[in-house]
Amino acid sequence: MSEMTFEQMLDASFKTIHTGEVVEGTVIDVKPNEAVLNIGYKSDGILTKSEYSNDPGVDLTEALKIGDTLEVKIIKVNDGEGQVLLTYKRLALDKGSKRLEEAFESQEILKAKVSQVLEGGVCIVVDEVRVFIPASLFSDTYEKDLSKYLGEEIEFVVTEYNPKKRRIIGNRKVILVARKEEAQKKLLETIKEGDVVEGTIKNVTDFGVFVDLGGMDGLLHISEMSWGHVENPKKNYKAGEKLTVLIKEINENKIALSLKFNDTNPWVDAESKYAVGTVVTGKVMRMTDFGAFVELENGIDALLHVSQISKDHIEKPSDVLKVGDEVTAKVVDFNLDEKRVSISIKALTAPDPKEEKEEESNEDVASVDIDAVIAAEENGEEA
Repeated sequence: MSEMTFEQMLDASFKTIHTGEVVEGTVIDVKPNEAVLNIGYKSDGILTKSEYSNDPGVDLTEALKIGDTLEVKIIKVNDGEGQVLLTYKRLALDKGSKRLEEAFESQEILKAKVSQVLEGGVCIVVDEVRVFIPASLFSDTYEKDLSKYLGEEIEFVVTEYNPKKRRIIGNRKVILVARKEEAQKKLLETIKEGDVVEGTIKNVTDFGVFVDLGGMDGLLHISEMSWGHVENPKKNYKAGEKLTVLIKEINENKIALSLKFNDTNPWVDAESKYAVGTVVTGKVMRMTDFGAFVELENGIDALLHVSQISKDHIEKPSDVLKVGDEVTAKVVDFNLDEKRVSISIKALTAPDPKEEKEEESNEDVASVDIDAVIAAEENGEEA
């Protein structure tokens, strides 16, 4: 019996491997595009970047380090240069397919990073298996640009699984909708009309502000932003700002908000402050052909009728006044129920204010409904 050569004895000390066999290897060297693994064979195994992952941006020096162990599959025992070619990706694909199949059947919520953004949606990779989420199933609101989600971890469920056609569809929208409904239900159970709550401004429009209350949005209409006149919400509010608001009304899934807090209501003590005969000073805020609106304080405007500007005949207020002018006048009419104040400059100079008031027609001073005029102006209608 012949003795074995050293090379024969060395070969015998290593295990035998076969194509398709799954072995465990230890990383002994790693470069960005290639890793070398000791698999207990006479030749080391080579794991390339393309056989490690489907992610083209992967850097093996970030994914692996020397000393790591991982299961790999042998795809070629000898590549012609005596090297063993390995794959981690194909082994992971088998595991990933099984994982996704189970998640599809149980509707388990999965987590994974967005690896690619396409025109019609995004791709994510679960254990090397690609899952496509169409743009229509990505969010519960319209998302024009999905590129901001690249590299971010998201949650989704598998709603279609057909590996034969390589069609695996994910759905993120269904999770967002369900959570929003739950948050809305919880919010509506905890708030009531009259509550004061804090929210975050979500969107600002010409007619109002939408405020996120933590589960659903409420609308702060321009007419509820102040006791006074607000020209344009975009000048006063910005998305992302915190805002303390009053729950004015809850109507099913609609919430109306207000900043007209009772303790800031200027009409609470207006009856004593602006009693008939009181001399007041205010600023001209806007004008019409029949008179000027003078702001006495935020939320209280008085009508200075054209006939009450001067003892001399004036055709229209803009002939003698302009917006921003400060005027001093006397209160000649006050109506708390209708929240109406009428003032007169002429009454300050008239020799007998009482007699003059009796001689003037009601049409001149007290017959104009300020609220109706303001509403008509805001709607672009004639008063």
